[in-house]
Amino acid sequence: MAIFKALQTSENADSRFETRVVERTTDDLPKGDVLIRVSYSSLNYKDALSASGNRGVTRNFPHTPGIDAAGTVVESSVSELAKGDEVIVTGYDLGMNTAGGFGQYIRVPAAWVIKRPSGLSLRDAMVLGTAGLTAALCIDKLEQAGLEPGEAPVLVTGATGGVGSIAVALLASLGYNVAAVTGKADQAEFLKGLGAKQIVERSALQAGVEKPILKEQWAGAVDTVGGDILFNVVKALQRGGSVACCGLTAGTGFQANVLPFILRGVNLLGVDSVEIPLVVKASMWDKLSLQWKLPNLSDLVQEISLQDLPGAIDRMLAGQQVGRMLVRLD
Repeated sequence: MAIFKALQTSENADSRFETRVVERTTDDLPKGDVLIRVSYSSLNYKDALSASGNRGVTRNFPHTPGIDAAGTVVESSVSELAKGDEVIVTGYDLGMNTAGGFGQYIRVPAAWVIKRPSGLSLRDAMVLGTAGLTAALCIDKLEQAGLEPGEAPVLVTGATGGVGSIAVALLASLGYNVAAVTGKADQAEFLKGLGAKQIVERSALQAGVEKPILKEQWAGAVDTVGGDILFNVVKALQRGGSVACCGLTAGTGFQANVLPFILRGVNLLGVDSVEIPLVVKASMWDKLSLQWKLPNLSDLVQEISLQDLPGAIDRMLAGQQVGRMLVRLD
């Protein structure tokens, strides 16, 4: 048994939630095949929701959030994973209803665990985390639908967020002409530094909701926000274009009609990075460590400690987070 530190969200007697760093033991962790000493995690919007008591993400409290973890195997009951192996865990139930990566140890099923690709360090893997995996899945799906680099711009909504910032950097590194959407005018230089050629004000994507179709603008798009912004992107896709949808910060619904689909043959592609087969996740991590490896990862990230997390969670919920937030557990 080991004693370790973890961020824990608890519900008070007055039904309010508080988050603080506590001491736990490995005996407190759920049953599983693999015990992992966590070196790094990352802060995602879903973690912030869990830490604020959102029961759509986490049903029971007290709870340790953290849907991402990278570290070293300490104990394993399966032959595929040995003590000392460096590994990555993202998604599935980690950090939702299973104690997550905001603790210095996790215990999980072997079916959730990927060995670290040789082209990425544990730190780099968590700079990417679920956000990087999701961005890669979006771009992969767009390319499968026929998207290729060219002069026409590819749009990224929510571009200063975790998924959005990595999508901007990835698309730019692959030779795409990237247009980045943000409501943070002061972050234009940050986005240009990631490779964006055009900055689009969020308000421009909110206009024209009442119109059935808009002027053709985008060769393709990665949408991280949802809501009416998503359907305005659909309505402005060029003929045969596609948008990969992976987020909902602007809402889960939108005003829709069939005209963009039947007049321009566009595609709305859903992307899930949580429950997809482990082999699919592994293939994306291999891409991110090799042909899609980003040279400018350090430009995307701020590094914080476990003790810094409560404040960072508050900033994320207030819409003030830019880029990626790496959590150092060691």
